[in-house]
This record gives sequence, structure tokens and C-alpha cells, in this order.
Amino acid sequence: MRTLAPLLALAVVAAPLSAQQVPDISWPVHDTTRPRPEVVRPDPVPSDATVLFDGSGLDAWRSPEGGAATWQISDGAMVAVPGAGDIETAESFGDVQLHVEWMAPKDVKQGQNSGNSGVYLMKHYEVQVLNSYKNDTYPDGQAAALYGQYPPLVNASRAPGEWQSYDITFRAPRFDGAGKLTSPAIVTVFHNGVLVQDHVVLTGPTAHRARPPYEAHAAKLPILLQDHGEAVRYRNIWARPLK
Repeated sequence: MRTLAPLLALAVVAAPLSAQQVPDISWPVHDTTRPRPEVVRPDPVPSDATVLFDGSGLDAWRSPEGGAATWQISDGAMVAVPGAGDIETAESFGDVQLHVEWMAPKDVKQGQNSGNSGVYLMKHYEVQVLNSYKNDTYPDGQAAALYGQYPPLVNASRAPGEWQSYDITFRAPRFDGAGKLTSPAIVTVFHNGVLVQDHVVLTGPTAHRARPPYEAHAAKLPILLQDHGEAVRYRNIWARPLK
């Protein structure tokens, strides 16, 4: 713990403030000439969102090794075919709002072998997908955990065989021209409408039984869905790039 504390302290100090968090006092209060926010229609999908999966096909996805995504579509959902490998978006994202719905298989198993998958922001930072309804495992590996780093604030899981949702706000890490970290990644997650990760500062990329440091990468990278050998289903996926 002595080695982790300084890292976390530095990460918190380096955490950036979004434009909405920094008051703009250059405008007089209630100035009617102030620019209006862009109009976005909210339902059923925000009008400024990129639809990544609506049940009609996998054109927005590909294999990380190149070529077409090899998951299947069944009843309006895409299914992680065990052994088919991960899939990732053809489009790359940095700062993003992401909506994902998923379902763990009904054939309940135990621990990490029950509905295991993952939503990876920028291919590096995982929000864990797992059946965590009456299924015990290590807390930083249960559903809605930021894998290996932060357990969720609460367990908001539904039973396997029921649809669940993640609403994620992700602020990408920043690196300078020399590849040095200037601000870490920040993540907020709602699981089934319940706040479970509250503006947390990631210590680095996701790893198993390790906590590696940041390594410089592109400002935008694909979103990746993990094949972990379980037939997890996904539907209604959309992303809003954040300005």
C-alpha cells in the first residue's frame, strides 16, 4: 500500500477538470447574448450519438486482428461466441459517453466463470461484465468494477437472463509530446441506473493480478468487447463523443 498511495495522490492532483466544472466568469450573469447549448433530441437514442449496434448488423465492428467481427446476431442481440475472440469498433473514440446493454447467460456458474466479458474503453480500460447476482467473487472483478482497481459502490446486478445496462462517461488520459502522462483517465459508471463508479481516477490500464503504469497511446482508440468464453449478449450500444 505504501507504493500505491503516492501513485494515487499524484493521479488525483493530475486529474483534469472538464469544461463544465470550470466556471466561465467572462459572461455576465443571465446574459441573453451568451451562446445557447446545442439542441440534442434525447429519445430513444441521443440525436448526436453514434449507433454502434441496433440489432441490424455488425458493420460498426471488426476483429482486432483485422477483418469482420465473428460474433453472431440472435433475436436483435449480438452474442459473444466462445472462442471467436474479442471485437472492437471500427471507429475510434477518446472522451465519450457510452451506453451498453448486456445479458449474462442463464446457465449459472460460479465466480469469474459466470457471464464473464468486459467493455474496454480505448482497448485499455475495462468495465467488468459478470453475473454478480448471488455470485461471489473478488470485489474488484465483479460486475461494474473497473477491473483490478475499483469495486462498484454497490452491487446493482439483475439476475442472469435479464437485460442490464451500463451508462459510462469516460475522460481519456492525456500525454505530452514525450509520452509522459499529464492527466489520468477518469470514469463514471451507472449500472442499471444506479451510480456505481463516481468520477474515479484510473491508476493505469487494466491488467490481471497487476497494476501497470500508463503507457502513451493515441488520443482516440476503439471500444472493445471481450470474449471470455461465455455467451454474453449485447444490444442497444451507442456512443456520444464528448467535446
